[in-house]
Amino acid sequence: MYRHFRLISTLISFFFLFLALSSCNVCFAESGQNSGKSSAGENPFTAKAFVIRYWRKQVSNNLPKPSFLVSKASPLNAVDSALLTKLADQNALSSHFSSFCSSANMFCFPDISPSLEKHDKDANFASYSNINFTNYGTSRAGGMDSFKNYSDNFGGPIDSFRRYSRDSAGHDDKFANYAPNNNVIEQDFNTYGVSATGGTGEFKNYMNEGVNVPNLRFSTYESDANGREQSFSSYTDEANAGDESFSSYGNNGNGLPLEFKSYGKDSNVMGSSFKAYGEEGNGANDSFTSYGVNGNVPENKFVSYGDGGNAGVDSFSTYRDQSNVGDDSFQSYAKNSNSAKVNFANYGKSFNEGSDTFKGYGKGAVGQAIGFKTYGVNNTFKDYDNKKAISFAAYTNPSSAKATSSLVGSKKPTNKWLAEPGKFFRESMLKEGIVMPMPDIRDKMPPRSFLPRSITSKLPFSSSRISELKQIFHAAENSTMERVLQNTLEECERAPSRGETKKCVGSLEGMIDFAVSVLGHNVVVRSTENVNGSTKNVMIGAVKGINGGRVTKSVSCHQSLFPYLVYYCHSVPKVRVYEADILDANSKAKINNGVAICHIDTSAWSPGHGAFISLGSSPGKIEVCHWIFENDMTWTVAD
Repeated sequence: MYRHFRLISTLISFFFLFLALSSCNVCFAESGQNSGKSSAGENPFTAKAFVIRYWRKQVSNNLPKPSFLVSKASPLNAVDSALLTKLADQNALSSHFSSFCSSANMFCFPDISPSLEKHDKDANFASYSNINFTNYGTSRAGGMDSFKNYSDNFGGPIDSFRRYSRDSAGHDDKFANYAPNNNVIEQDFNTYGVSATGGTGEFKNYMNEGVNVPNLRFSTYESDANGREQSFSSYTDEANAGDESFSSYGNNGNGLPLEFKSYGKDSNVMGSSFKAYGEEGNGANDSFTSYGVNGNVPENKFVSYGDGGNAGVDSFSTYRDQSNVGDDSFQSYAKNSNSAKVNFANYGKSFNEGSDTFKGYGKGAVGQAIGFKTYGVNNTFKDYDNKKAISFAAYTNPSSAKATSSLVGSKKPTNKWLAEPGKFFRESMLKEGIVMPMPDIRDKMPPRSFLPRSITSKLPFSSSRISELKQIFHAAENSTMERVLQNTLEECERAPSRGETKKCVGSLEGMIDFAVSVLGHNVVVRSTENVNGSTKNVMIGAVKGINGGRVTKSVSCHQSLFPYLVYYCHSVPKVRVYEADILDANSKAKINNGVAICHIDTSAWSPGHGAFISLGSSPGKIEVCHWIFENDMTWTVAD
């Protein structure tokens, strides 16, 4: 009996020793010295160990648990998980923001304090990121600052330039090859170049090459400046789902030549806002060349642009050419201006016509000259003043849109977001020996983990409670994080399409439950094994049809951008799922094992869907297949 008592006592002591050591992890996490992570394989009390037990309870087969999915389970240990659950219950997570983000492996923007560094000499910034530049380059005379290879391949950089080059004279700034291949960027230029004289600002190769969700704000930029030249060249080309805001840009400026060239080219769902731009400027010269060309759904707003300006010249050339859809709004543009000249040449010749709205354009202006030459369709002119000053040459009237549609869409778009080679393909391509292009299947999202259900169940996840989420995740008004929260919530709250069953899940337990609710307890989950073959031609090896290659049900889950890992899971009827060996096209060696899903019924899809642009058909007439990308997955009934 005594030996039994000693054994029980020893076990209890080890248990409390474990709790004490775990508590230390929380202490270190709070001080930023430890992430609070622990190994799930060694400790049965972790969130990951709980998920594995939950999987065994919900899934009836004994197939191996997929490591790619189990690795996404929360890294929290028992004590951290209990502490954070309690804080969530008390609405107090915001006060432990830093430790919450690090210990739970979330995507968060750090709270950055103003930089006190002095930059009063020429600077060459390389491998630099997450800096709040305050009072930078004020009253500089001459010299040049260069930002080259800045924030390269850095996930989620935040940079703020405040009072940059203010009151400077002849000072040059160059932002070259800035933040390429980055993900979710927060960038502020506030009171940049105010009252500067002469000098140049150049943004070249700025946030190009696949930048994801850039949020760029230029506020009170070059106000009261004199003769300072500014150019935006190769700016956010090939970027995805970003937004740029130019507010009070160049106000009261004198002789400011501004050039937007190759701006937003080949981008996807980029939005630009020009508000009170060039207000009361003198002799402004703005050029928009190849702006938004070949883009997918670019949206630009010009509000109170050039109000009260004198002798300004604006040129829009090959603007939004060959883009897909897109919408531009010109509201109170050049209001109360004097002798303004605006030339729209080859504007809006989109692959699929978008819309342009001109409301109160040129109202109260004197001596205005507006020219529309080779201008697209779907335009609305409302409350438009000075009609005598407007010339329409080779203008495509909306009423004749049908007659010109073949001309407008004669050139097939090459935008990678619309028609990347291999992104969509026919079922007949899944045959051994076929050589086909593989799209870029790499995961571009920031690395994150699920949260335990014990925490997600206490967090708000609704557009109606966005203010609470903003407080928890320190999302400032009009910030990138606010937009990240809003976009995912809107997508998750969207009504399902015909035949679709959908749910957003923020815990692995929730994903398992959804898959089981649709398919039953005998389920298996698959994903493409790796990213080998991306952007190259590959050869198809052995092909296996899941569930005998029959039309079946599946649940596909795609990542959404959110602070913690959230998946948009949905089930659509009438699909076939395949596994295929991916071979090197030259050596024929196996390099990957791909999972592909073929949608047999596409009748509910939009006619403008990228699949039909790529494959040259229309809804309901063809099946459409695509690969399951890295870190996405599809669930099916086990064979």
